[in-house]
Amino acid sequence: MRRGAKPAVTAPSLTTLSLTTPPGPGPADVAGVLLAPGAGGTRDDATLVALEAALAPLPVRRVDLPRSTPAAVAAVGRHAADLAAELGTPTDRLVVGGRSFGGRMCSMAVAEGLPVAGLVLLSYPLHPPGHPERPRVAHLPDIGVPVLAVSGERDPFGSPDELAAALGTVCGPVRLVLVPGAHAPAPAPVVAAVLAWLGRP
Repeated sequence: MRRGAKPAVTAPSLTTLSLTTPPGPGPADVAGVLLAPGAGGTRDDATLVALEAALAPLPVRRVDLPRSTPAAVAAVGRHAADLAAELGTPTDRLVVGGRSFGGRMCSMAVAEGLPVAGLVLLSYPLHPPGHPERPRVAHLPDIGVPVLAVSGERDPFGSPDELAAALGTVCGPVRLVLVPGAHAPAPAPVVAAVLAWLGRP
């Protein structure tokens, strides 16, 4: 994808808006998935639990992360290495990601060089609510793997237009799916978006 390009917008239904850049498949040959929660949540977040159940028998590991950014980014790398070792595969066959803070920490680990098959950003916290002048996007151009972002249509951490512009700087193929809700959308449409991206029934 050309760096800086903005995704094209299509509206497949009245409740869901999908942006794909470029239109293409998600990651291939995925051996496992690592998921982390938002800053105020735990590994038992309802959406992460629902994803694990829906993705079975694909191995899914839900993990908690430290609250400081450097420690959390380092922890993502350790958890990915541990899961890959248990599965007998390199980390580049894993998909990593999570909700809000967890997804952002995974994205930073990938930008810093963690080899993975793909990245899942659920309710990505693009900026603090009410402060679009404080974007958390500097690392996004360093991401070159397939990315799925799922966000509520009314998320105060990033509007659809803001997310589309920011994700347009990612160098890998990006799919942005907008679902009903704000920063904590219902699990079902989020799970459906992830399953479709991974090509799972």
